[in-house]
Amino acid sequence: MKKVGLGIAVVFALVLLGGFVLNQLGDVAKAAQVGDCARISGALDNPKYQALDCASEKANVKIAKILPWNEDKCPSGGMDYSTYTGDSTFCLMPNFVEGACYGQDSETGIARVECTTKDSVKVAKVVSGKTEGVACGDARAAVFPEPAVTFCLERGDKQQ
Repeated sequence: MKKVGLGIAVVFALVLLGGFVLNQLGDVAKAAQVGDCARISGALDNPKYQALDCASEKANVKIAKILPWNEDKCPSGGMDYSTYTGDSTFCLMPNFVEGACYGQDSETGIARVECTTKDSVKVAKVVSGKTEGVACGDARAAVFPEPAVTFCLERGDKQQ
């Protein structure tokens, strides 16, 4: 199996922080639905949630599940979900697009970048409805159980 570079580890550390809990959700929870996308910015200093169309390049997360505040935990059995908490808890997964590359961003944790960017991560394949890493072959599998999706990741900045 091919070695996966530091870039992928850095992106996962920034995006998939299981303890990423923000307390500024307010009225957003009343309108949000599973499958909606958003941009979370200012994660460490002053977190902001901005609802966006999933096709937007700025939408960095997708709502996988909405839980009553502090009652349940996000699904387990794959990658850790990030969480955004207010009146409800949103279990968030990356809004990765097949063929796109991502890198670290000080404001949002992750952002879409050119694949030539140092330590970028390319989403080689998105497999919906399955949680099997074998679908990725030699690429790194990032599996989310609910909704079932597997992201196949490889270095974006590798020489072609």
